[in-house]
Amino acid sequence: MSLSTPLRRLLAATFIAGGAWAATPALAQDAAWPSKPVRLLVGSPPGGPSDITARTFAEALQHQSGQTVIVENRPGAGNGLAAGTAAKATPDGYTLVLSPDTVVTVNPLIYRNQNYDARTDLVTASILASFSQMLVCNPATGVKSVAELVARSKTERITYSSGGAGVPGHLAAEMFDQVSGAKMEHVPYRGPSPATLAVLSGEVNCGFLATPTVLPHVKSGKLVALTVSSGTPSPLAPDVPSLAAALKQPGLDVSFRLLLQTARGTPAPVIARMEAAAMRIMADPEVKAKLQGYDVVAVGSSTAQAQQTMQAEITRWEPLVKRLGLKVD
Repeated sequence: MSLSTPLRRLLAATFIAGGAWAATPALAQDAAWPSKPVRLLVGSPPGGPSDITARTFAEALQHQSGQTVIVENRPGAGNGLAAGTAAKATPDGYTLVLSPDTVVTVNPLIYRNQNYDARTDLVTASILASFSQMLVCNPATGVKSVAELVARSKTERITYSSGGAGVPGHLAAEMFDQVSGAKMEHVPYRGPSPATLAVLSGEVNCGFLATPTVLPHVKSGKLVALTVSSGTPSPLAPDVPSLAAALKQPGLDVSFRLLLQTARGTPAPVIARMEAAAMRIMADPEVKAKLQGYDVVAVGSSTAQAQQTMQAEITRWEPLVKRLGLKVD
């Protein structure tokens, strides 16, 4: 039996409407993100810029959405363990990771046995914040300025610690050496805490480490602060010169970004909601003030801005990493 043209049109319209109705629950769930508890992984121990920013963001997201946001620290492999877990999670936007940008810029170049690629297996919804490193030395070293450190490093062995190969402190120090002509020897440790203890004990001479980690020791006189890697002084230590000022290199800024990421394949509406939440939260004056108290600068970029910035940072750091020949098993 053949159907008349009007009947065929009616059935087609009914089918389309039914298909749209069937898709509505999934679309509604995407648009309502988050509609259930969220897991936010952090690749570093508690107390550093990543952890502080993650907990500040989680608290605000939980307050605004009414959904529980669980922060889970999974340190290791230059923040790569947490990032790898997020990359392999169900791509639904309910497993997030907050990482320093070195996970994207450096780790794919130096870690031989990673079973994921942060550049292709994760999507960056937003750059939540930025932070810098502070160059500190043990008082017994006798160094009180960047100029003295540069001069001493050319005539004697000067060592510095970091939380591991390829982490922000390591990169900041290598960029410092490259720009200043200093010749310091890197001694990597498993995380920022043992790296800080190494400088305090005199096991190494100096260290490029996160300001919140070392500033209490600077204030107590146990460490001497020489410079911060950002382009301007830290509001927590306004008397410590920026790297740009210390090296007389206007525009020099060795800051690092904190990325909010989730698994590639997460629906676009979820990424859009995540981006909007990040931009809204990081623009909040209370959030900005809280993070500034830990020497972290709130950013809250768009997804597109994050992608552009990360491509520029990859271009910036790849030559240095390749020149050093960094490889980690």
